[in-house]
Amino acid sequence: MQRYDSIIIGAGAAGLYCALHAGRRGRRVLVLEHNAEPGAKILISGGGRCNFTNINAGDPARYISANPHFARSALTRHPPSEFIALIEKHGIAHYEKTLGQLFCEGARASQKIVRMLLDECAQAGVDIRLTCRVRNVRRTELFEIDTTLGAFSAETCVVATGGLSIPKLGATPLAYDLAKQFSIPIERTRPALVPLTFSDTDLAWMRPLSGVSSPVIATCGGAAFSEAALFTHRGLSGPAILQASSYWSAGEDMFIDWLPGAADDVFAARKRERPKAQLKSVLAEAISDRLAAALGQRMPDGAIGDMKDATLIEAARALKAWRLTPSGTEGYAKAEVTVGGIDTDALSQQTMETRAVRGLFFVGEAVDVTGWLGGYNFQWAWSSGWAAGQSC
Repeated sequence: MQRYDSIIIGAGAAGLYCALHAGRRGRRVLVLEHNAEPGAKILISGGGRCNFTNINAGDPARYISANPHFARSALTRHPPSEFIALIEKHGIAHYEKTLGQLFCEGARASQKIVRMLLDECAQAGVDIRLTCRVRNVRRTELFEIDTTLGAFSAETCVVATGGLSIPKLGATPLAYDLAKQFSIPIERTRPALVPLTFSDTDLAWMRPLSGVSSPVIATCGGAAFSEAALFTHRGLSGPAILQASSYWSAGEDMFIDWLPGAADDVFAARKRERPKAQLKSVLAEAISDRLAAALGQRMPDGAIGDMKDATLIEAARALKAWRLTPSGTEGYAKAEVTVGGIDTDALSQQTMETRAVRGLFFVGEAVDVTGWLGGYNFQWAWSSGWAAGQSC
């Protein structure tokens, strides 16, 4: 049985980042990855440009957790500026997109992030074994891990295997299985940053709009996001919807503002200028013709000059608080991340070590900390991986 100081299960963002920092401390580190290549999610992020963090990602209020304060320690001690400094050290060009999102320059630039992490691991003496499936983990005096490439032991074990999202990239429930094995509590999991689906009643008017995108404010579970919504053949997607989906629970309503920034009297104000215009024609001045036609079918019919101001104001308010009840989501196959996971009350805020089992750590998406769309979940991977890397 080969002996190491620390074994990290998972060569994704959190696992590799944890490994390089543990290795820098002089620890003999082994990373086990069941995929044939490391960093699968990094490679597909941002269409190959890797949205590696967000300038606002140090704000714990932009993360979902049963304990909203848990992420603060790691995010404060290892903020976005630390990872930015690392990529600049490696000469990786980057730029800021909308809403503070930071991307690498150039097509397939995400490969540079993976290469950077592997180079840093190599410099720190980290041993990485690919196509290595974990069969069993035991805790005696050491952690003994049986794999398809042999047996290994170490003083500490870091679980960085992610959540259940995007199974085609190799997602498995291993983190939760190990948590159950060691009696570590788990917060209920569900898909997040995921397209929403709707019943046939809503799909009757939504499906013909497939491919149509429109700026909206999507509100759900007390959170509101002002970005684009995109109609799909199964319902709604787009940044605003993906964000809201993280706050949605089965059976709950959500609200769409189809006229963000418009006042309640937007139609009444147009009555004097275009009294003979149909309401859906006035609506088409603010949104696409196809969307205006679909929504207009549910609005009062006739010329706006023939309508009372109160009727027009009521119509605008309905469009600004359009109630929808999703029937579900497109599931983990289309979800970018997983909400829920390892209960943060079972972990140290400072080190990510479990309180019940000395030497056992959980980091990244496996933990009940889920960030907003736009680089937040990578930042959590960097920050939580760094925190564990200082102690494992």
